Amino acid sequence: MMLLERRVRGFRLVDLVALGLLVVLILGVYLFKTVAGRERAEIARVERQIAAEKARIRLLQAEVSHLEQPARIGHLSEAYLGLAPISVKRETSPDALVDVARKPVEKPAVAAPAPAPAAPVVEDGPAADEAAR
Repeated sequence: MMLLERRVRGFRLVDLVALGLLVVLILGVYLFKTVAGRERAEIARVERQIAAEKARIRLLQAEVSHLEQPARIGHLSEAYLGLAPISVKRETSPDALVDVARKPVEKPAVAAPAPAPAAPVVEDGPAADEAAR
């Protein structure tokens, strides 16, 4: 009991120890609160980034669905590749596939390329100078 009753500059030692613990607890709570505030700010930043990425994903999905529209692809294939739907005359039934396989393949006639225009002949020397006059 002597330790609890001992006085330092008019204060009991127990009171000074309790005051020291109180100061340590206050500083600890302040530090934990500061760290938690930083973590909250980081979480909010990441959540905003996630929301922005989700919006970008929705935009890209809408763009893909627009680009994959069958009518658009059909129009582009006809315009740029010269492709068109197969005519009814070219369709066959599964039973007739054997006959189609036995039929000889008709090769389309390939047009010969047009000859290149002849380049003018240029002569060097005195005859070329006279022809140029």
